[in-house]
This record gives sequence, C-alpha cells and structure tokens, in this order.
Amino acid sequence: MKRTAFIPFFAGLVITAAVLLSPLKGTAGVNVNVGINVPLPVVKIDVPPAVVLIPGTYAYYVPDVDADIIFYHNYWYRPYGGRWCRSAGYNGPWAFVSANTIPAPLLHLPPGYRHMPPGHERIPYGHLKKNWRAWERERHWDKHGMDRAAKASGKAEKEHWKAEKKVAKRERKRDREY
Repeated sequence: MKRTAFIPFFAGLVITAAVLLSPLKGTAGVNVNVGINVPLPVVKIDVPPAVVLIPGTYAYYVPDVDADIIFYHNYWYRPYGGRWCRSAGYNGPWAFVSANTIPAPLLHLPPGYRHMPPGHERIPYGHLKKNWRAWERERHWDKHGMDRAAKASGKAEKEHWKAEKKVAKRERKRDREY
C-alpha cells in the first residue's frame, strides 16, 4: 500500500517539476538602432537678443546671429540638417522635434526672410516676451505694426513667393505630362 501511494506522489512531483522548469511561451526579438547623434553647432548669445518680425507671420527671427533662430508661440526654433529643434530659451538646450509638431507658419516662411531691407523694427527681447501673446491675439501687426517700407517689402515677398509657387506648379504639371 505504501508503494501504491508513492507512485501518484512521484508522478505529481514529476509533472509539477516539468511545468515549473519548462520555458514559458514568449517572443524573442532583437532591436538594433543605428544612428549618429550629431550635436547642433553651438550658438552662444551673450545678451537677450532683439528680434525682427517675419512679414506675414507672427514669428520673429534673431538677425544678429549666423544661425536661423526663430521665436514662435513662446518657443525658440532652429532648423538644422533637414530637421527642426526647439527650446524654451534662445540659448537652448535644443532638442530635435518630430516634423508633425513644427508649427505651419515656420514651415512656410517667406524666402529670404533674413534679408529684409531697412525699415524693419528691431524688437527688444523683453518687449517680445511681455507682449507676443497680446500682439497675436489682437492681430497687432496686421493693424499697425510694420511701417510702410516694411509692409511694402513684405507684400513684395508674398508676391515673389506666389510667383515661385506658380512656376513650381507649372513645372510639376509639365513633368507629369512627359
């Protein structure tokens, strides 16, 4: 009788051990990311920068540095290497952001916006930080902001941009026909 009780006990022990020691069903995978993290070239701005309004937008660029640094909606943006970076401050730290988070006005800046003719007002940094929300909400620049020379150049830039779009559209249409 002792022997018959031992067999079910031993069989149960073997089954329990087999269940506990068997590998669980799962998935295995390998993830390899290859990338080169090239840091942005450092642009050191020693004093809070003055900015200039980009005509037809409520975006402002820093005219006195070699890099494109643009203020829009309380963030600073930098295009670099086909991508965009964003920062809470004009000196960084900069972080790359995905393309779908870039505000549309920044993606459609007028060509040559950095080469504005004289007459564009330089806005002190403190004045910008204090007023940008109200200016945008009240459409300040649409009503009275830029002087006549700046408005005329902004209008010329818009016309130039429209003409470029028409030429590009004609070229795309021509290419499709061939």
